[in-house]
Amino acid sequence: MAACVEPAVAVCNHAAAGPACLKRRRIAVGSAEQYEDIGRLGEGAFGAVVKARHRATGRIIEIKRIGKAQGRHAALLREARFLEEASGGGANPFVAGFRGVVRHPDTFDLSLVMESVGPSLHDLLRQRGCGSPPLPEATVRAAMWQLLRGAKKMHHCHIVHHDIKPTNILVGDSHHVVKFCDFGLAMSTDERPPYKAAGTLCPTMKELINNGSPLFQGFYSEGQLCAIFDVLGTSDDTTWPWFLSTAFATVEGFEILSGLLACNLEKRLTAAAALKHPWFDKIDVLELPKKEELASPMLLRPKRRRIHAVWAT
Repeated sequence: MAACVEPAVAVCNHAAAGPACLKRRRIAVGSAEQYEDIGRLGEGAFGAVVKARHRATGRIIEIKRIGKAQGRHAALLREARFLEEASGGGANPFVAGFRGVVRHPDTFDLSLVMESVGPSLHDLLRQRGCGSPPLPEATVRAAMWQLLRGAKKMHHCHIVHHDIKPTNILVGDSHHVVKFCDFGLAMSTDERPPYKAAGTLCPTMKELINNGSPLFQGFYSEGQLCAIFDVLGTSDDTTWPWFLSTAFATVEGFEILSGLLACNLEKRLTAAAALKHPWFDKIDVLELPKKEELASPMLLRPKRRRIHAVWAT
């Protein structure tokens, strides 16, 4: 029988929040014994993600376990609420499906159960050889259309992901769909300040163009700013000096990338505004390269180098 727990930390803390706010509510918790682990998918400071099988139905799912350093149960329940709201019970096909929360009967540790989608976009892009041609513009457009549609639905629910990067985008359905995952840094726009600093270093659209190579290869906050300014110039009242005019075969695709990278918030494209751009007038079926089409592992590019900022005094 499922138990019920109440998150120790509410996603939204004030009574005046709008209806889209993720309100404090009880979450049904099942038993981890319903699942058997198949293999480990990833591990890091956050904890670990494993692939598992539901014993009764045979359905394959993924289970995320959060480490002690990340706040354990409060952090997991918070992420579960965001994932549940963002996926909308399947109403948002571009977010990994929420499948519940389970508790280990011996340790009482909680775990997040999610839809099993497929490999990350990061892994897929990195498996392409250094000499591989860039993805066709139609493929980049189809992937960006799905991601922007998913982001638009999240924003409608007052949810900001805060960590959109190829590592947190899963590729499924025979490589025809991309889905957001990992809502550990997500926030509700109904929350009141102060806000925690959060964000990601890698612009997803440019990595799609460059076979996984990031546009700004900085290291954390100061180094990332240096890398951005080295590429785009220091922001001022004039237009930044763009250098990517040949990144696309069409001007429209370049306009989307430019708009998403605009430093001025008033000029930066929102997901909803970007979807109205003529570049998306025609959307092809997404066909990302499959495993058999990827280059040999011997041709994989070397690991990214960390770039440290050197500040003049």
